[in-house]
Amino acid sequence: MWKDEILEEIYKIREEHAKAFNYDLQAICDDLRRRQTESGRKLISTPLKLSSHPRQDKGLVSY
Repeated sequence: MWKDEILEEIYKIREEHAKAFNYDLQAICDDLRRRQTESGRKLISTPLKLSSHPRQDKGLVSY
């Protein structure tokens, strides 16, 4: 089976990062937010896109 070397590297880095925080999702997210803040890069958030379906906009559709 063909392997994508770039994806394999990303998976390895992600696994190492998670392991460093004992797979604690809250700690992982806190670290990523801290890194994001310390990077000094300008962050841009895209606006929330609402559905054109009226039932979805009202939160009446469950998934």
